Amino acid sequence: MGSKDDTETEGRGRFSRKRTAKNNPRERSLRPLRMVYRAGANYPGHVALALVALCITAAATLAIPAGFKLVIDRGFADGADPGSVARWFQYLLMIVGVLAIGTAMRFYFVSWLGERVVADIRLRVQENLLRLAPGFYEENSPKEISSRMTSDTALIEQVVGTTVSVALRNLLMAIGGTAYLFWLVPGLTMGLLLLIPAIIIPITIFGRRLRKVSRTSQDRVADIGAMVTEVLSAMKIVQGFNQEGREHGRFQEAVERTFSVARRRVMIRAAMTAVVILLVFGGITLLVWRGAQAVSEGTITGGTIAAFVLTAGLVAGAIGALTEVYGDLLRGAGAASRLSELLDEKPVITAPARPQELPVPPRGGLSFRNVTFRYPTRLEAPAITDFSLEVEPGETVAIVGPSGAGKSTIFQLAERFYDPQAGSIRLDGIPLTGADPAEVRRRIAYVPQEGVLFSANARDNLRYGNWDASEEDIWAAARAANASGFLQKLPQGLDTYLGESGTQLSGGQRQRIAIARALLRDAPILLLDEATSALDAESERLVQDALEHLMEDRTTLVIAHRLSTVRAADRIVVMEDGRIVEQGTHQQLSSKGGLYARLASLQFGLESA
Repeated sequence: MGSKDDTETEGRGRFSRKRTAKNNPRERSLRPLRMVYRAGANYPGHVALALVALCITAAATLAIPAGFKLVIDRGFADGADPGSVARWFQYLLMIVGVLAIGTAMRFYFVSWLGERVVADIRLRVQENLLRLAPGFYEENSPKEISSRMTSDTALIEQVVGTTVSVALRNLLMAIGGTAYLFWLVPGLTMGLLLLIPAIIIPITIFGRRLRKVSRTSQDRVADIGAMVTEVLSAMKIVQGFNQEGREHGRFQEAVERTFSVARRRVMIRAAMTAVVILLVFGGITLLVWRGAQAVSEGTITGGTIAAFVLTAGLVAGAIGALTEVYGDLLRGAGAASRLSELLDEKPVITAPARPQELPVPPRGGLSFRNVTFRYPTRLEAPAITDFSLEVEPGETVAIVGPSGAGKSTIFQLAERFYDPQAGSIRLDGIPLTGADPAEVRRRIAYVPQEGVLFSANARDNLRYGNWDASEEDIWAAARAANASGFLQKLPQGLDTYLGESGTQLSGGQRQRIAIARALLRDAPILLLDEATSALDAESERLVQDALEHLMEDRTTLVIAHRLSTVRAADRIVVMEDGRIVEQGTHQQLSSKGGLYARLASLQFGLESA
């Protein structure tokens, strides 16, 4: 299950496939975790306190064998009084108390750092994702990206909040314990050090295989998350077409693929742990055996061998724990590399170093000059070719044509979600590539064919077009879009939660909220993707009246499918295969008997003129 083919199975976006090979060199080490270290370095105070607590707990743990040595050699020495025994045990209890306090401090500060670092990484990733052009999300699955934001950050949290702490604590104990063993019995400790190469070799061998399988395991988990999101968001379609069994089968296959990879990872890690523990504790047993002989010969004391055994056990446990946390660190490094990919992704659409200022006040002129554009995912076929269109300020232009003619592409280029491969687009005489994209979009209000709402209340969905809009402005826009009636009937009015993507509203109601949102935008240019298509006849008439008033003194581009919209336009542009084939008014085009006349007959229910 860890093969290259498996890595590129269904459910994976192009994002993962095109970057897997690129990042393989990074996955050969823990270097991707530098992102985590840099995030933690922003909080030096908490890092310092966590390190102090780590040192305290490591020192207190190693002090316990020394305490037992004193208890045995001095407390139980010949002629020692009971008070002496009690005194050494009191010292031992003090060490335990320090260990308890230090452990509590370590847990708090390390856990705080874990939560804070993960929160910061999530914010940075989301901030960068908001900068990327919509074309990025055509090439890469948003569901998989969402999975990375959850499952991978959870792994990072584990690494920072637990794994790094455990690793550092055990590293300190291994180093400090080894130094103490040299002080106790140098000869036996030298034998102990000979075991280190025997431990490092299997760690290296197993670690290489574990790294590859760990990354594949995370990919499989991302597949499951993406599949669950996709199916649950389309549950009506799934059940409506009786595809529950098929979806369950697909999910079962994905779960089994995930389990197979996870089982392989667990087997490799279990084998690595078994080999290391066998070497470590087997060697220690032999060394302790030799120490016991030395005690019987009188060359070392009973307290010394007791301290040696306890300390060697702690050192062995620390080394064994390091082998286990190494696997966790590798999984965290894989997660960090996946998140780094999102952080390193550069936006294709950016503002120039010195953007040109758009004219104030805005006029609303829009110009397409010899524009040719291909979508990044479909470079073999141009969406529009040598497209030229001059839209005068205040003009209403209807764009009609068969599906795939390039109508929606015009809107996406106007908002500079993409840049054309040839030609130029100008807003009030300023090339879009020379202006700040944010300023361009502030002058445009867009109403999609299907109203897109957020999982929020009605007020927030309405004022998304103008977040600072007053209550009066919101209700005025709602009345103009014929939405005030049903909004007033909602249980909590504008404070009513509309459900996931506005599922508590009908399609027509969602569309009217989208229209009201555009009204609040109060932009000089309107892009209407047949804004009344989801409304009933009565609501369409009312909203159309509102839109006609809104269009006054504004530049409007309308992707039109209904006759009422076309007749309201100053000019009709007919597109086919990404080119303009006809222009004119409804009467002019109907009388020509061309493509528009055929579309009028088929789509508008008219007889060809």
